[in-house]
Amino acid sequence: MIKKFIRKILGVKEAVRDTTVAVVLGPQEHGIDPKLVSSNAIRVTSSLQEAGFQAYVVGGAVRDLLLGVKPKDFDIATNATPEQVKRLFRRAFIIGKRFQIVHVMFGQDLLEVTTFRGAGADSAPKDEHGRVLRDNTFGLMHEDALRRDFTINAMYYNPATQEVLDYHGGIADIRAQTLRIIGVPEARYREDPVRMLRVVRFAARLKFTIEQHTAAPIPIMAPLINNVPAPRVFDEMLKLLMSGHALACLQQLRKEGLHHGLLPLLDVVLEQPLGVKFVTLALDATDARIMAGKTVSPGFLFASLLWHQVLEKWTAYRAAGEFPIPALHLAADDVLDSQTEKLALQRKIGSDMRDIWAMQPRFERRVGKGPHKLLEHPRFRAGYDFLLLRCASGEIEAEIGEWWTEFYEGDEETREDLLANAGVTAPGAKKKRAPRRGTRSKLTSGSTGE
Repeated sequence: MIKKFIRKILGVKEAVRDTTVAVVLGPQEHGIDPKLVSSNAIRVTSSLQEAGFQAYVVGGAVRDLLLGVKPKDFDIATNATPEQVKRLFRRAFIIGKRFQIVHVMFGQDLLEVTTFRGAGADSAPKDEHGRVLRDNTFGLMHEDALRRDFTINAMYYNPATQEVLDYHGGIADIRAQTLRIIGVPEARYREDPVRMLRVVRFAARLKFTIEQHTAAPIPIMAPLINNVPAPRVFDEMLKLLMSGHALACLQQLRKEGLHHGLLPLLDVVLEQPLGVKFVTLALDATDARIMAGKTVSPGFLFASLLWHQVLEKWTAYRAAGEFPIPALHLAADDVLDSQTEKLALQRKIGSDMRDIWAMQPRFERRVGKGPHKLLEHPRFRAGYDFLLLRCASGEIEAEIGEWWTEFYEGDEETREDLLANAGVTAPGAKKKRAPRRGTRSKLTSGSTGE
């Protein structure tokens, strides 16, 4: 510390790390368990190496291996061109316009193989804001490492030798739980503004601290995300929300000032007691399902996040004289139109969201044949889970959710009894049958829209 202070006072620069030479760490130094490495990743790297090419597991997979976590996906980096990679594997497909990559398939297992990228970003075609539009310049491994986003994602693992190659101090940053961008932060965010969303996702998921110089430009450069094609923004938002740490990610988005263009009214929602409770319950349930290895419906997730925007507009339309059902449809149209422009919500997801929202008034009409017809709705379970969230957050009476739980699980006799007594039983009075499972237990193990 004293030496650094003296060097700073005297204006003496510290030695700059040579990023063209990797620090090589053996098994004892990095501690990766080879059993966590996918057999197909070993197969791909071995095939490329036997054909005379360099080949390494790279990026997030190496980061996770160093953290002792089995990676979900394995990416491979090589000096073989996409055409050379494709010739080596029976099921291999070249994809991508901005930068060509190869998808190698083994059954349902997909591995992404990229050719080392060269230092060609300066001459690559860019838009008026500096975002790289196309870059198929190939190069050497140290150039490829320089082109990666964060130090913790710029390491290469060779399964054959069990060595890790580290060009930018990624090992040290992992041990210090620090996220640091490679290069000049402003330039890297301008090249690809989605990196600002990625740093938020990694910080929340890994519980790492964003290094000061990496974080500083984000609030100022956040508007650049508006220049990114909407489908890319949607893909990144979906990764963020399906990371298993969705609530932490949204909180980090707000902290870094990135949420305005993505979910513009989220700040308002999270400042309202009912809104924050509803969103927290929805995201907690989503995170729990993902951590348990269960599937989650993106439609249900986005319907939950945007519900209070719909609710606000629905209330306004009703106050203006619209009947409840048409008012809800108008509110849904308004919210989806504004969000589709920003997030490119897929048609199927938008349709699922509409169905979930449109069912909510129907849950409150517990007479006649309506409840039986609602049970037959193909998206009933998603709408029912959504109803339970509304009850648990205090938006509507818990008794409605309890009634529907009993109706959903009951036999025909139970359902007829419930319909006969719907709206008659006073709050707190003894009911004919108690629900088999309460709202709380359903939320804990609910389907989250399946």
